[in-house]
Parts: sequence; C-alpha cells; structure tokens
Amino acid sequence: MELNQLIDGFGKAAIASIADAVDKVCGRRGYMGSGIKPRINDKRICGPAATVLEVATDEFVPPQHALDLIDEAEEGSVIVIAIEGGTPDVAVWGGLMTAGAVANGHAGAVLEGGVRDLVEIRRDYGFPIYALDVSPGTTLGRYRTAASQVPVRVGGIIVHPGDIIVGDVDGVVVVPRAQATEVLTMAAEIDTREMEQAKLIIAERSLRKGLAKYGRI
Repeated sequence: MELNQLIDGFGKAAIASIADAVDKVCGRRGYMGSGIKPRINDKRICGPAATVLEVATDEFVPPQHALDLIDEAEEGSVIVIAIEGGTPDVAVWGGLMTAGAVANGHAGAVLEGGVRDLVEIRRDYGFPIYALDVSPGTTLGRYRTAASQVPVRVGGIIVHPGDIIVGDVDGVVVVPRAQATEVLTMAAEIDTREMEQAKLIIAERSLRKGLAKYGRI
C-alpha cells in the first residue's frame, strides 16, 4: 500500500485498534510508555518517522542533526528524538524548531525528553508535540545530536526511520513500515467489529451478550 494510503487509513483508525493490531501482526508491543503524552494540544499525529539520536556531552554544541533533519525530512514526517545517557530533564525541542517544522509541513514531534516554549508554540503554531516532560533547560552543555535517520528507542519502543507514528490522547503507537499494510487492515477490521458490538450492547442492554457474540473487550 502506498504511503499516502497508509497515512489516510491510520489517521482514521482508533489508536487502541492500531495497538492491538501491532500486538497480533508483529508479535510485540508497539505502543510507547504513558510518559510520552501530548504537551501542546490534543491534535492527532500520523506520519512516517524521521529520527534523531542525542547523547550526553559537556560540549556546548547546537543540535545540528535535528536542525538539518527538520529542513531535509519529507513533508508530513513525524520528527522523533531520542536521548541516551544523562538525564532526560532537558528540552530537546522548542519554539524555533517548531517554526521550522511548521514551515516544512511536518505532522508532529515525539520526544524522549522535554519541550519548552509552550506558550509560544500554543499561541503561534498549535503544532502537536508528544514529549516525556516539559523543561526550560537547554541541551547545550548536556547533549549533542549524534546521528539522524537511525533506529532509536523512545517510550520503550524501537523506532526505525519510515515507521508509521500514530498518536492521540490515548497514546503513541509505532507501526513497523514493512508490516503497515497488514496492521492497517486488521485495525480497520477491529474498528468495524467494535462498532457492531457496541450497537448490539446498546440494543440488547447487555454487555454480556455483546461479549458472547464478538468475544472482544
């Protein structure tokens, strides 16, 4: 399935259904830990991952790989930033990076670290950012970007460049690109069955009857 078809389909499927489908199709968990949550607004994100790895340092250097990737990644990407070593209580994303992401038409950002400039981002951009925390602290003298478009771990899940990232208030799910078509097909089927099951439960005024017919909870 073409990328635009996948993005359209995953953009409509329930996050819980996508998570369940990844469990079944991939045989492993695909949803990030609950610490990765929306920090700007409740906007849904859906797009291919463009990844950055940050590592601990005492050098005062800019996050060059991240800055370059924001300009170079394909439009509609979700920028995913991971950190290794040190403490995650710093902002790996802020207002200027948001401006760059908006200018390049990106879908959102997912961060194993903090975000800052929340007032500015909410007021001027409304750009969706899912992050581990909020912090005013800079990465300068604490972290440097070591690489981009490499596998990274965020929220306990390995993210490869090009994996489909889907997130909303229920959480963030990573869909491996190679299995995305199969995952989307199953997620859509789960959504359809759940809608039918919910209608039956309401019509029969019985949760037990809905569970007995569809076997899903």
